[in-house]
Amino acid sequence: MYTGAGGPEVVALAEVGEPAPGPRQIRVRVRAAGLNRADLLQRRGGYPAPPGWPADIPGLEYAGQVESMGPGVTRWKSGDRVMGLVGGGAQAEAVVVHEDEALPVPASLSFTDAAAIPEAFLTAYDALFTRARLQPGERVLLHAAGSGVSTAAAQLAKRHGATVLGTSRTAAKLLQAKGLGLDTGIDTSITPFREAVTSPVDVVLDFLGGPALADNLAVLATRGRLVLLGFLQGPATAELSLEPILRKRLEVIGTVMRSRTLEERVPLLREFSERVLPVFEAGKVKAVVGATFPMSAMAVAHEVMERNEVFGKIILTW
Repeated sequence: MYTGAGGPEVVALAEVGEPAPGPRQIRVRVRAAGLNRADLLQRRGGYPAPPGWPADIPGLEYAGQVESMGPGVTRWKSGDRVMGLVGGGAQAEAVVVHEDEALPVPASLSFTDAAAIPEAFLTAYDALFTRARLQPGERVLLHAAGSGVSTAAAQLAKRHGATVLGTSRTAAKLLQAKGLGLDTGIDTSITPFREAVTSPVDVVLDFLGGPALADNLAVLATRGRLVLLGFLQGPATAELSLEPILRKRLEVIGTVMRSRTLEERVPLLREFSERVLPVFEAGKVKAVVGATFPMSAMAVAHEVMERNEVFGKIILTW
């Protein structure tokens, strides 16, 4: 949990009451949980949990086993292996979720691998196909190619028949990303991506924010789509000319998973379960786990993420 707002020193293990499932809810014994940039922002006091979720227990994704059920649950039974997204609280020993928010863990995956799926792959799938309507043969640019979402997006876009470009300030991460479907790696420590993208792209997934906005619009083709997923480079504001948006008939699309309601999440989860989970079972896409830490070393995991040392996901285990 977080004892306040600040650096990794506010991360602590503490005893709290065990949550009880209500109607159509299940309590999951968490075996592994993903660490995300949102957890770091929340720790600093800049990204509070949505209403109804724990204010001081972080964690947006989990994998574990169903251990108890509230009235009316029909989809799950005790012992079922499940994973999913929550608004907070996943980095606890137990979390309570609505039965329709849980996904089955593919039989071939460990809990560690499963915990690397929900945030990265659901975000990537939603951004590429629901928001950006990516088509086979199109070109997509992924920023932060070594991040969890981009490692997922590279695999999904490549399987869909797209040409995949990716940026990173680390050459080694670009090399690793090529093993996941990246066609062209752009080392932005050497060349700005606006100069390196010599042919326009149809879709950009952006985590960088304001400083990259004008360049993102510049590299988009006519009727291109820019999906904004974060602002790692800060700030969350930008000044730019609206001319390219009008002239090229561009779309600028903002999206976030955490604040969505149950009614918004469930259709995406059903579609993902039908279209993507079988691909995991077949071994055609994979969870990318870059590092694991015991939950007792969560503060160390925060420090590692802040230093951008890991390719793929950081997973915390009990």
